[in-house]
Amino acid sequence: MDPFATNLLTWFDSHGRKDLPWQHPRTPYRVWLSEIMLQQTQVRTVIPYFQRFVEALPTLESLAEASQDQVLALWSGLGYYSRARNLHACAKMCVERHAADLPSSLDDLAALPGIGRSTAAAILAQAHGQAHAILDGNVRRVLARHHGVHGWPGQARVQTELWRLSEAHLPQSRLADYTQAIMDLGATLCTRSKPRCADCPLQSQCIAHRDGLILALPTAKPGASRPTRSTTMMIARSDEGRILLERRGPTGVWARLWSLPECTDATAAGKFQTAGMQGEFATRRTLPAFTHAFSHFQLHITPVLLQVRGAATQICDDPDRAWFAEHELDSIGLPAPVRKLLNEVFRESSCEPSTA
Repeated sequence: MDPFATNLLTWFDSHGRKDLPWQHPRTPYRVWLSEIMLQQTQVRTVIPYFQRFVEALPTLESLAEASQDQVLALWSGLGYYSRARNLHACAKMCVERHAADLPSSLDDLAALPGIGRSTAAAILAQAHGQAHAILDGNVRRVLARHHGVHGWPGQARVQTELWRLSEAHLPQSRLADYTQAIMDLGATLCTRSKPRCADCPLQSQCIAHRDGLILALPTAKPGASRPTRSTTMMIARSDEGRILLERRGPTGVWARLWSLPECTDATAAGKFQTAGMQGEFATRRTLPAFTHAFSHFQLHITPVLLQVRGAATQICDDPDRAWFAEHELDSIGLPAPVRKLLNEVFRESSCEPSTA
């Protein structure tokens, strides 16, 4: 066996993660769900979301039958919501085209929404023991450092070389353990910052360690500063304590999630009106602004709280606008910063003295 794989598996036997919830039982559905959740998200963050998700939707068929609101509600707070929408679409396609199961062919699996080559390989290696190389962020970092591969991994030339190296190190047995081991190594020892080289089973042959290039590899993406966008979020609150929400469109940031109505600036916010509301805006108060970071930009949010006097009614003839009570928010998909903001508003209102 390749010394790289041998040393890695020996380390895994003593230090690898073997009690993750998707490993017991390690079914294709559970592995697939975990791999999608783990894209750009750490294990400790994923675990409670995974457990809640499989408790509500334990099978691929139950996921396919679920409403989009339920799927997004279960995903709410995990971020990168296109993953949840792709997951839902993928489940529906598997029911329609693959007898309600994930295909066991790399090409068929990689062709499904939100999966791709590396994720498909990880699913097949862990669920079926098939010999397929993976190349997620952790694996790219391990290989770039171990072999001294320079250049941003997003470049075609560099990516081709990293795929070649990943395939070259595949063992002929223990594919599920090996796949978990190389991901674990990148996640726990060969980390982006403060790597624990002294504990690494591959240290003796690591070119980056030998040449003092640990923090230089993998090469960072050519930098472009993240722009800042600004928005004003309107929190229209009725006498009954309900909040007006709008379902966002099918594309863009937070697609198909419920969120607060937005205005471009303070002038537009001052003219904010909405149909389906009885009464008038009795009070208007600007809350502290905050910034939410996305992968490609930052969003500066100014919340404006509008207290509506008079009974709020359901929005007529518009399924994408509605009033929600606090207890109803758990059943819909909400962006994390909006959920946090509303929790603060509801907490504040509960502390206000009664006027009764």
